[in-house]
Amino acid sequence: MKLSIASDHAAFELKFFIAEYLKKGHEVIDFGPESPERSVDYPDFARRVCKSVLSGETEFGILLCGTGIGMSMAANKYRGIRAALCLFPEMAALARKHNHANVLVLGGRLMGSELAAWTVDTFLSTAQEGGRHTRRVEKIESLPVEDLERSK
Repeated sequence: MKLSIASDHAAFELKFFIAEYLKKGHEVIDFGPESPERSVDYPDFARRVCKSVLSGETEFGILLCGTGIGMSMAANKYRGIRAALCLFPEMAALARKHNHANVLVLGGRLMGSELAAWTVDTFLSTAQEGGRHTRRVEKIESLPVEDLERSK
C-alpha cells in the first residue's frame, strides 16, 4: 500500500516512528517536516497529504499534530477528504467502517508509539461498510467544503 504522512513540529517524533514502522510493509511518502527544530504551520502539511490522497498518488494519508485537532480541522476543509482523529484502535476501525475515512489523524502529545502503531494497523486493515454508511458519507460529500483548487 502507498501511504502519505506529515506532522507539525509537536508530533515530529511520533510521525518519524510511524513512518519507519510503516516502511516495513508499505511505501511511505513523508511530506515533512524534516526535523522538530522549528515551529511549522500544520495546515501547510495537511494540504500536502490531502493533495496526495485526492490525486490518487497515495491510498491513505496519516497526519499528526500535538492533539490531532488542528490537522483534522485543516484536512477536512478539502472535498473528498474524510479525516478522522483516532486516539485508539476502535475509533480507527469505526472511522473506516462507518465514515469511510481516508486520512487518519493522531495526537502526538496524547498517545505513545505502541498505541499509535496499533491504531494505524487497525485503520489500514479495516474495510469500509456500505449500506446506510455509504448514504451518510454521500451526504457528507455533498456539503459545501473548500476545494483544493480554490484553497491556493
